[in-house]
Amino acid sequence: MSWMLDGIGRVIVRYLDRPVLGYEPFTPSDPEALRQSLEPGDVLLVEGNNHISGVIKYLTQSTWSHSALYVGPICGQVSPDGEPHVLIEANAGEGVVSAPLSKYLSFHTRICRPVGLTEEDCTTVCTYAISRIGFAYDLKNIIDLMRYLFPLPVPHRWRRRMIALGSGDPSRLICSALIAEAFRAVHYPILPKIRQTHSAHALQEILEIRDSSLYCPRDFDISPYFNVVKPTIAKGFNYKTLAWADRMQANESDLSGLPELIDDVQVPLVPPVAQTGETTAVMAA
Repeated sequence: MSWMLDGIGRVIVRYLDRPVLGYEPFTPSDPEALRQSLEPGDVLLVEGNNHISGVIKYLTQSTWSHSALYVGPICGQVSPDGEPHVLIEANAGEGVVSAPLSKYLSFHTRICRPVGLTEEDCTTVCTYAISRIGFAYDLKNIIDLMRYLFPLPVPHRWRRRMIALGSGDPSRLICSALIAEAFRAVHYPILPKIRQTHSAHALQEILEIRDSSLYCPRDFDISPYFNVVKPTIAKGFNYKTLAWADRMQANESDLSGLPELIDDVQVPLVPPVAQTGETTAVMAA
């Protein structure tokens, strides 16, 4: 029975991972600026282009359907072309894997950076994520996969719970849960529950860590503890250097008659000799 469920799960995953025809990112990232802006510990949000991405965006009411953790070059993990793997992510069908940045250069992305994360804790977060490489997605849990095939209208209060459905297997991770658990290892907040208590001195807010399975990619975007880093601005932006199409067309039209004007102007090869005696005297001198 187990092998049959695995087989059905793989068929469903192949469909969910199939790209949607006609997808084109509205604002693709500047590849070089993205490379220069990323730092270890950054969360890279991605607007995916497959079937499962569309459902996740609907359930979360967000642009972002996938998230990956940037950890820097991983020792021993390179692509066939020699590009180092720098991202850790969890995908249905693959589980937790490493990936090169080029995988998402043509996608609409966003960088979310934890504020004030110490170097030691950043290392812990990255190491935690790297150690999860090889964890598998639970293909036996058909409910996890089947619900994405039927994107029926869902009440808002149930949407996040639908993403969190699962077998509870600790070796099964979705993309946001992987990253949430990595930050949980150093008690870095994402969207903690806040409980107010009255002490003898003052009203105090106590933070409680949420279940990691309840997190989705957009939570890093709206978190008050993560900065949104825009590569185009981070590398230095000057709107005066932008080439606007209407201005270029105007300049081309202004210069269109210039060659004809140049042809009409006859430039003498030898400067005309002045007809004054003063000029003659100068030349004689």
